[in-house]
Amino acid sequence: MPEIKLYGANRCHKTQYYKRYLEGLNLNYSFLDVELNNAFAEELRALYTNRKLNFPTLVIGQKKLRNPSDAELKKWINKL
Repeated sequence: MPEIKLYGANRCHKTQYYKRYLEGLNLNYSFLDVELNNAFAEELRALYTNRKLNFPTLVIGQKKLRNPSDAELKKWINKL
């Protein structure tokens, strides 16, 4: 199964929303706090041509999702 990564920050309400969403589905995922870890911040910047810390961002397999709707997130989770 492809790994699910959640790039975000603990202080971000949308990041917290996605954490609860994934946990509610009993999915294993990696939470990568871009404010506490510079390596995670660099990983996130590398995903975007503008090199900004666009969080929350979820990576499901090879698909990058920036602040997705529930429907879009569910669609990509179902492809796992």
